[in-house]
Amino acid sequence: MNVSNSLSTAVLALVLTYMAVILIFVFRGAKKTKSINDYALGNFLFSPTAVGLSLAASMTSAATFIINPGFVAYYGLSGVIAMAVVLPIAALGSLIILTKGFRKAGQTVKALTMAQWIGNMYKSKKFSLFFAFLSLLLITFIVLICVGLTKVLSASLQVDEIWMSLLLIGFIFGYMMFGGANSMVYTNMVQAILMVTVAIILLGSGFEHFSSGVYGFLDQLTAIDPLLGDWKNEQSPLFRDFFEIVICQLIVGVAIVCQPHIITKSLLLKSESHVNKFLWVAVLTEILFFSVVLVGLYVRILNPELMDEGKVIPVDNVVTWYVVNHFPVYMGLILILGLISAGLSTLEGLIQSLSITITSDIVHPLAGKLVNMDKNGIFINKIVIVLLAVVSFILTKDQLLNPNLSVGIFAQNGVYAYFSAAFFPVLYGTFRKETPVFAAFGASLTAVAVHFSVYYIPLTSYMQGPVKNPGIAAALAIVSSVVIGNLLILVDKKLKANQQQP
Repeated sequence: MNVSNSLSTAVLALVLTYMAVILIFVFRGAKKTKSINDYALGNFLFSPTAVGLSLAASMTSAATFIINPGFVAYYGLSGVIAMAVVLPIAALGSLIILTKGFRKAGQTVKALTMAQWIGNMYKSKKFSLFFAFLSLLLITFIVLICVGLTKVLSASLQVDEIWMSLLLIGFIFGYMMFGGANSMVYTNMVQAILMVTVAIILLGSGFEHFSSGVYGFLDQLTAIDPLLGDWKNEQSPLFRDFFEIVICQLIVGVAIVCQPHIITKSLLLKSESHVNKFLWVAVLTEILFFSVVLVGLYVRILNPELMDEGKVIPVDNVVTWYVVNHFPVYMGLILILGLISAGLSTLEGLIQSLSITITSDIVHPLAGKLVNMDKNGIFINKIVIVLLAVVSFILTKDQLLNPNLSVGIFAQNGVYAYFSAAFFPVLYGTFRKETPVFAAFGASLTAVAVHFSVYYIPLTSYMQGPVKNPGIAAALAIVSSVVIGNLLILVDKKLKANQQQP
């Protein structure tokens, strides 16, 4: 990409300033972080607006702002329907329903992490340990964000992608060793405000394409390729028919909030009266953020062949190309800052929740009395973050060099498997307190087995191409887990009934 020296210099100055601001928040939060509990949930009194913006920033990441518009640029309106209409309806509806129940139950069982919540709710340390290990799949999401941020920064600063990813991971994981929740809520709030600004700019940047109305806009897409303006795209690996675009997205959307950096956010609220305001702020902000994928259609109209200097623009580079080539320097700076914020907001939440899970739910129970968590918990958590940084860099480097269409596919495969397994125990633990542990455990094991079997064997006609849709595997896994879980509940009732008979 052709990037002017003036833009590169300005971006460098902006990034250095941004880093300084983040470090100020981290330093402020670190002074208040005295224990692993403080790192996980904080000890400040957070406003519902701050936590709501923090949730919106965490829930919407580099995937929504940087990666997903690339899929829309390639596959058209079908991607918009799936990712900006169907998925948000399911995800935000599920968020509203699950948050209230999860928060009440979370306060009762005194959980710091998703694994603890599940273990305490079902009174099973083995179930908790299972979910703690399963949460390692969330590293794939960390990799997605690292790749997205690397693409934006390496292009705008004209730095090699591998070196950029190394510097990026070193800085982010480095400062996340300290402040935790006390600093993250405030950095997330600032990032969310920047993301709102960038979302408005990006969505407004294609206003001229609607000069002839919505139908005129769709006509421009159809003129490039009839499939771009259709509600489905049979030539895509992700949006081929009603099942992939609607059914799978609804199922996945309902379960997607069962990720620790999303659903545990409500535990930061100190008062029950704050929950509704928190949800209003989060949901309205999220609706705006999900709409950003429309930018992919703007890019396709501006660049019908998706070419840059004689080469096809990769899916993961579409938004970066648009920002660098379509906007003046001052506007490009704002957008780059917002895109960085989109990545950092979720990345911080993932690093925090995953490191706490490994420290509290894997290291502590396995080490037993050898580790004094009250005394050494923070130090152990820092070691865990260092190890996560090393693994993340290795996987990020591989995805930068050898992506299978997009890092989004890699991340979805891991993350979808996790929340497919989490859906049944979270839902039934929240709303059906008498659910037996073996039913919930069986449902989770079923979800993991079905997801990876469908994806890797592969099963069904949808999964036969070189690029497989993790949404298919996740949808089938979630449905299977719910069926098996309920069958096991019936078995439990039958066994109890037989035991009660004389």
